[in-house]
Amino acid sequence: MGIAKGQDTQAEYLLQNTPTSVHLVIPSICYVEALTTLEQEEKHNQDFLRRLEIQINEAGREQSSQNSKILVSRLKQSQIRFNKRINEIEQRFYVAFNQLSIKAEMITLNNDIIHESLNKTILEKHIVDKFILKCIIHHARLHSEEIKVFTSSNSKEFGRHEVIEILRDTGVQYFNKTQNFLGWLQSQSN
Repeated sequence: MGIAKGQDTQAEYLLQNTPTSVHLVIPSICYVEALTTLEQEEKHNQDFLRRLEIQINEAGREQSSQNSKILVSRLKQSQIRFNKRINEIEQRFYVAFNQLSIKAEMITLNNDIIHESLNKTILEKHIVDKFILKCIIHHARLHSEEIKVFTSSNSKEFGRHEVIEILRDTGVQYFNKTQNFLGWLQSQSN
């Protein structure tokens, strides 16, 4: 969603220009989470557009006010711009989603990961993030000889000290910004 909303241009750059030295891996649950988030965004957007339409209709009923006429015009312009923004976000989302599905190895959620997730007290109130973390840890243990990096802008959950410690103990370095990862990657090649 960070790519779709234009919040992480460096992630989009990395996805489109993945260095040969980088192997992308993503937990399967992240795909489901992204689609669910997109669906929730769509509901919020449609709710906003319904409320905007109500305001346009209300202001349009007032025939004697020049301010109402200007307001209707501006609200209609906002409605058009908002729809264009929604379409841009959706288009970027599906481009990134498809690129990831082609370029990235998928960590499949399995019974071991599920049972391990249910037995741990970390990220108790954030079950999807807990499953994501356990997928990453499971995959990292299977590939202990490789350099592993995890990037997520969700630093509220994944930036917690105890999470970073678990990742570090498994040989995974966490970056909350793709730009920081790219800087680190550049320093590794020097």
